[in-house]
Formats: sequence, structure tokens, C-alpha cells
Amino acid sequence: MKDKDLGHLRKSYTQATLTVADIQNDPLAFFSYWFDQAVQHPDIEEANAMSLATLGLDDFPKARVVLLKALTEEGFIFYTNYQSEKGRSIEHHPKVGLSFFWPALERQVIIKGLASPLDPEASDLYFESRPKGSQLGALVSDQSKVISDRSILEAKLEALEIEYQDKNVLRPSHWGGYKVAPQSIEFWQGRPNRLHDRIRCQWQGSFWTIERLAP
Repeated sequence: MKDKDLGHLRKSYTQATLTVADIQNDPLAFFSYWFDQAVQHPDIEEANAMSLATLGLDDFPKARVVLLKALTEEGFIFYTNYQSEKGRSIEHHPKVGLSFFWPALERQVIIKGLASPLDPEASDLYFESRPKGSQLGALVSDQSKVISDRSILEAKLEALEIEYQDKNVLRPSHWGGYKVAPQSIEFWQGRPNRLHDRIRCQWQGSFWTIERLAP
């Protein structure tokens, strides 16, 4: 591969501003406000796509995109295979990072938090709401395991489609949700001349401290 000089790839951020007062001492409510704007923006296809960063069993950090499926007063909720690489990483080291990037709004949100499994009942409810194909997919895939060919997955799915044609699919015990309780939420709004607005909110056990950071 030839070296590539990417220094010319740049843009100026001019759409909006961000102040400490905008947060109104409620970072989760402010996140919800920004999130709703992202959902409604015609140029943002998956506003709930977020990068999840974990520390692996090999002591390397790894980030991948997952989907936010609920936002509550207690935190951010997503679902996955507990036996996957990310699931085993969370079990080993529950401190995780989440980040959202919405280029069309020139915004990102960076979250540090503690991940913990949801109650089985909550995972059951969400699993029941999924399309049947997605339910079967959770049974098919031994997520993160090495396989020799995609045909193995397709054959297993075909067999399960026949098996479950006339019956409900129960949530497998190795699949469910995580809640990430935020300890820090940083809001980033792009500004001209790289003097971006950065507001960091840190949970102190019973209240949030909110402060501006230099870009």
C-alpha cells in the first residue's frame, strides 16, 4: 500500500454553539435533547449508533459500533451476546466508553461509565419485541468464535427457521442487555478555527459537576 497524505481533508464547523448553561444541570436530559435532534435530522440514518470501547482480556482496548436501544435515568442500554468478545471484556473490566458522532450536526458525545447486565426480565421483554429473524440470529451465531465458512451460519439458520416455524423463540441465556451507568458525559460542539465547545459533566454520587474544557 502506498502512503497517503490526508492533511488536506478538513472542514470548518459553524453550525452551533454550546455553553455550560445549556446543560441546565441535567446531562441525561440534555443528551436526550441532542439525540432527538439527531433522530429528526434527514442526513443522519442511525442516530443511535454508538462506539463501545472495552478493555479486552489481552489488555488491548477495542471499539466497535453497537446500537443504543434505550435511555433511562440510570443510563444507556444496549444488547449483545454475553459470551462475545465484548461481553467477556465487560465481565473482566466493566469500565467502558461510549461515543456518538453526528457529523451533520457537528456534534459528538463521549461517555465513561460502568456496564452491568440487565435483569433477565428486561432482556426477555426486549428479545420478544425483535423480529423473528433477529431472534433466530441470536441462536445461530456463537459471536466472536472462529468459523470456517459463512455457509455454516446459513445452514444453521435454515434449520432453525424450520424448527421454529410455528413456535416462539425464547431468549437464550447467553444473550441480553447491558446498562451503562454514566460517570462522565462530555458534549462536543464543533466551532470555527478548531476552538470547539467542550462541556464535561462528572457524576459525584449525588450531583453533577459541569465545566468547560479547552479544545
